[in-house]
Amino acid sequence: MRTIATMTTLSRARLAAAWLVLGACAKSAPDAYGNFEATEVTIAAETSGRLLRLGVEEGARFAAGVEVGLVDTSTLALQRRELVARREAARARTGEVDANAAVLQTQRATAEREVERTRRLLAVQAATSQQGDRAERDAQVLRQQLAGIQAARTSITREVASIDAQLATMDDRLQKSRIVSPGTGTVLTRYVEVGEFVQSGTALFKMAALDTLVFRAYLSGAQLSQVVLGQTVQVRVDAGSDSLRVLTGRVTWIASAAEFTPTPIQTRDERITQVYAVKVAVPNEGGRLRIGMPGELSLGVVVGGKKDTAP
Repeated sequence: MRTIATMTTLSRARLAAAWLVLGACAKSAPDAYGNFEATEVTIAAETSGRLLRLGVEEGARFAAGVEVGLVDTSTLALQRRELVARREAARARTGEVDANAAVLQTQRATAEREVERTRRLLAVQAATSQQGDRAERDAQVLRQQLAGIQAARTSITREVASIDAQLATMDDRLQKSRIVSPGTGTVLTRYVEVGEFVQSGTALFKMAALDTLVFRAYLSGAQLSQVVLGQTVQVRVDAGSDSLRVLTGRVTWIASAAEFTPTPIQTRDERITQVYAVKVAVPNEGGRLRIGMPGELSLGVVVGGKKDTAP
């Protein structure tokens, strides 16, 4: 009976010691402080005109490539129709030139044969020099007319190519009149309303991907040796009722040069003159994390009163 009682007492003592270790882990002091941030993208108008539609509201989430708005394109559409009409007219002239060139080709071939025949007659003195000159002149005129036709066709071809280039530019402007979400993200701020006239470059709304936020913290030079790229770390945020929620993150960036400590950041002891910034990617499960939210960074865990900082 005494042996059983002794074993029970020892078990309780070990359990109590385990709870003390766990309590030490939960209350371990943070290694750094920081705030959450995200890569924010401002979507601006790429063409000028009246805003006809903008289907975005703050907090709305869109996938990449989704059309969310439209700038008035009436003037551009009319200009495009004019360019298409000019191109069709130029192409019609090309057809006429080709038909005239075919006729001149036949006439020139006949004139060349007449020149050869006249030369043979002159060789046997069966034709006059006047006849030979006339045949040469007629052939030369047809050659010049054919060269002029070919030059005209080249000019028309260049005109068609120029119109095609203008149409491509017009189509690009029409495409840019469509406001498209550049990536998957959540709308943070909307700047304009439907009916406003916007210029190219006018900010329309701002969005950011909030599925994973970046926790930016600052470490001293002494702490820098405890962190490496890809390392898994703990980030703690306020969970209410004087409790902290522990999140797992991954170190994605470490500054290559020191900087002065930002004003809002305080170390656990005192402000340090220079620190190194680090970024930790933290999954935003449930959307509970917010841009600007403060947090604490822990590089390791406390085991038996000693901090384990291995990656």
